[in-house]
Amino acid sequence: MRQHVNPLSRYFQLPRDLPGVDDLFENTELPVHLDIGSARGKFLLDLAATQKDWNHIGVEIRRRLVQAANRDREVEELNNLCFLFCNANVSLEGWLSGLKIDKLQRVSIQFPDPWFKRRHRKRRVIQPSLVAALAEAMQPGRELFIQTDLLAVMEKMTEVIELINCFDLPDEKEKSWLQSNPFKIQTEREIYVEKKGLPVYRLLYVRNQKVVSYTPKLESELESREF
Repeated sequence: MRQHVNPLSRYFQLPRDLPGVDDLFENTELPVHLDIGSARGKFLLDLAATQKDWNHIGVEIRRRLVQAANRDREVEELNNLCFLFCNANVSLEGWLSGLKIDKLQRVSIQFPDPWFKRRHRKRRVIQPSLVAALAEAMQPGRELFIQTDLLAVMEKMTEVIELINCFDLPDEKEKSWLQSNPFKIQTEREIYVEKKGLPVYRLLYVRNQKVVSYTPKLESELESREF
């Protein structure tokens, strides 16, 4: 689904007070998987049904998709799943800072809106401040999975992630694309692209032990590049 909204518009810049994990789930002891840009939610609906030992949270900027996904969650009685409406780059950082230590153990960002033009880079979901906030909330060994069908988008995402320097690839000698989705469950976009015979670019990063040292200077460094 490629129905973009402008995340920089005034409406989407309003911060939202997101509920905490204890308010979202029956079993609050389970680790959390956060899917940023969950769209209509089919991926998480299928995943939550098979991975009952995880709590799954999808965040999405398009409200009607969140409402539809939550209706399906209620029908399927998935008590380990919830969808939240928000702009990830506005509301997630504060929410992440309030999580208990090692609660967030897995993050996925799949097929984000591309925003190809350089002047639109601030509209992309993977921003240095968000990646830094994710790293701050995650313990060493926890996973960040990204995928897209657009090589140019993947290159921009990896540039930001690697600039923060808190996530490593298992094999640092060679950046090789994963041949399949490690969750064994595909998104709707993923299924569509593969049926067309087109490539999907996937990487699974692991949180390293480096201390997060994000500063606004990193934003300036990115702006000085062809990012």
